[in-house]
Formats: sequence, C-alpha cells, structure tokens
Amino acid sequence: MAREIVLDTETTGFDPKTGDRLIEVGCIEIEDLLPTGRTFHTLVNPERTIPPGAIAVHGITDDKVRDAPKFHQIVHDLMAFIGDAPVIAHNAAFDRSFIDFECGRCDHPLIEATRWIDTLQLAQKRFPGMANSLDALCKRFKISLVERTLHGALIDARLLADVYLELKGGKERALDLTARPTTAAAVGGAVGGYGARPRPLAPASTEQERADHAAFLARTLKDGSLWAAYGVKAADPAAA
Repeated sequence: MAREIVLDTETTGFDPKTGDRLIEVGCIEIEDLLPTGRTFHTLVNPERTIPPGAIAVHGITDDKVRDAPKFHQIVHDLMAFIGDAPVIAHNAAFDRSFIDFECGRCDHPLIEATRWIDTLQLAQKRFPGMANSLDALCKRFKISLVERTLHGALIDARLLADVYLELKGGKERALDLTARPTTAAAVGGAVGGYGARPRPLAPASTEQERADHAAFLARTLKDGSLWAAYGVKAADPAAA
C-alpha cells in the first residue's frame, strides 16, 4: 500500500531565520489516499515568547507550551511516525523550513527535499488563477470547516488530508469495483447460453398486418409530401 503523511505546523511567526520557532506539529497517516486513523500530534516549547499576532491565528499561548517538550525531545518520535513516507503539506516550503531548522538545531538528519509534496502547487495546477488557500479549497470541495475556529496543526492536517484526497481523485479510487468484472463475466456466461441473436431479427408482425400497413402508406403518402422529401416511399401492398 502507498503510505503518505499529511503534515501541518503552527509557529511563532513566518521565518525561522529571524528567530521564529515551531510550537505545534500534527500528522495524519494515509494509505492509498485514505486516512488510517493513525496520527501524531504534540505542542512544542519554542523556548521564546509567542507574539500576540501569532496567538490570534492559532490560539496557542505561552502558558500552553510552557510545559510542552522541546523539539529535540520529540524529533525521534516524529521521524519514526513519518518513516520513509512522502510528506504532504500545504505551502510545503513553509513547513519544511521550520522542520529543517529544528532538525538542524539538534543535529537530526533532514527529510529529503524530494519527499515533500506541496498541495498548494497541486491546487494551482488544477485551479489556475483561483484562490487556493486551505480554506478556499475546503469550501470548493465542500469540506466542513465547522470545527475549525482557529488554526491548529492536527485540525488543519485532517482538513488537508481531505483536500489531498479530492485533488488526487481519491473518492473514485476508494470505490471497490473488484467484484464487477467477475459478476459481469458470470452474467455474460449465463446470457451466452441462449446463443447469438439472428441478424436481422425475424419480424414480429403478421403478414396481414404488414399488408394493411403498406396499404395505409399508399393512401397517405403523396409525391411532394414531407415524408417523400426524406426518401420515404409507400410500398406496394401486393408486394407486402
């Protein structure tokens, strides 16, 4: 089975190079484009204060992360959960920059760049020129946002898993059609027992009915009529 990990993060800001840090990470495991129910989720102590602007986005305060583990304490569990699977993220360059930065600080090997899949790029190719934020895609695909009052890593990862499923045509792939060929073959075999139909089929009308119909046409159709213009001509009743 094709195993993939949908990942989302929350941070103190936009750029780890200017001192921003990771404060939450959430992962959803999917196999063959369907969630398995396995997740990874944790808050992370950023070892710095969280700006009010960031709190307004995700609602994570200093109090909530004060007793949370630091990244070096969760990195092995996170990477064990991810394994060697591709990592799916929306605007993946953002999440990757923070994961790479945190891994670099604790000398942990990075996730290979080729394993990151960006759903923003997938959406831009499918819907060029349209809004392709996670919210916009959820609305476009009619994915409920009722439980999402604020951004959250695990909530957003769940939403992104549904969006990724839609972008990859997962609903169609999820249908079990394996029984259909067998059933069709069985039905075909049963029908085949009656033998091939003759070509052309034998007429269902009687000889008298055909003669009456030919006589009706002879009385009704005239040269220059609408039907004659299309090449429909009355048959000779005697010949019928």
